[in-house]
Amino acid sequence: MLKRVHFPTSVLPYLLVAPQIIITLVFFIWPASQAIYQSFLIEDAFGLSTEFVWFENFAYLLQDQHYRDSFGRTIFFSIAVAFLSMFTALLLAGFADRVIRGAMTYRTLLIWPYAVAPVLAGALWVFMFNPTLGIFPFLLDMIGVDWNHYLNGSQAMALVIFAAAWKQIAYNFLFYLAAMQAIPRSVIEAAAIDGAGPIRRFATIIFPLISPTTFFLLVINAVYAFFDTFGIIHAVTQGGPANATTILVYKVYNDGFVGLDLGGSAAQSVILMALVIAMTVVQFRYIERKVEY
Repeated sequence: MLKRVHFPTSVLPYLLVAPQIIITLVFFIWPASQAIYQSFLIEDAFGLSTEFVWFENFAYLLQDQHYRDSFGRTIFFSIAVAFLSMFTALLLAGFADRVIRGAMTYRTLLIWPYAVAPVLAGALWVFMFNPTLGIFPFLLDMIGVDWNHYLNGSQAMALVIFAAAWKQIAYNFLFYLAAMQAIPRSVIEAAAIDGAGPIRRFATIIFPLISPTTFFLLVINAVYAFFDTFGIIHAVTQGGPANATTILVYKVYNDGFVGLDLGGSAAQSVILMALVIAMTVVQFRYIERKVEY
C-alpha cells in the first residue's frame, strides 16, 4: 500500500518569491495593463479631456504609411544587428578558445564593451563618425567615400546597426565562449586525429554542440534589437535623417513624448509587445525543433 507524502505548510516559499512577483507586477504587469487601456483612448496634449474610441488608434496606425515603413526598417535593423553581433561574437569566441598566452587579457578586453551604457556607446560612435571631426570619415574620404550620416539615410542606418551590434557582441561572446569551453576536449582531439581540419571540426562538431546557446542568443538579440537599442538610436541619429532610422520603439517615444499622441503611442507599444511575444513563440515553436541538445 502506497503512503502519501504530506509536506508541512510553510509561508517561507511564498516569502522567497514575493519580491520577484512584486517587481513583475509593478514594473511589467501594471505598465502593460495601463498601456493596453490607454491604447483605447484619445487624449488631448494637456490631459484635460479623454475619449474612449475602442480600436480607432489601431485602425489609424494600420493606415499610416510612416508606421508601415517603420515595420520594414525594424525587421531589417533587427536581423542585421542579430546576425552581425552573433557572427562576430562567435568568431571572437573561437579565437579566444584557442588563445594560450594572454588569454585572460584578451577575454577581458572583449567583455568591456558590455559595461558601456547604450547612450554612451552611441555617443562614442557619433564622435568617431562625425563628418567634421571623426577619424573614420577622414579615412573614408581618402578612398573616395563621402560620409555624412546626418544627410544620408543609408549611412545613418548602417551606423546605428554597427553601434548596436558592437554593444551586444560582448554579451554574445560570454555565452559562446562558455559553451565552447564546455565541449569535451577529447571529442575535438579525436576529430583532429581522424584528419578533420579546424573548419571541418567547427562545422561538424563545435557548432552543432553549441546550437542551444545559438538559439538562446537568437531570442535575446531579437528582443534587444526591438527594445534596448532606443538609447543608441536616440544618441546617434534621433531617428533621422527623414525617419531613416526610426524603428518601432523609437516611433513610440517620438509620437508619445514629442508629438504628445498618447493614445497612438500606447497602441504602438501594444503592437510592439504583441509582435515580440509572437516572434518569441514562433522561435520556440519552430526553430527550437532544429536545435540539438
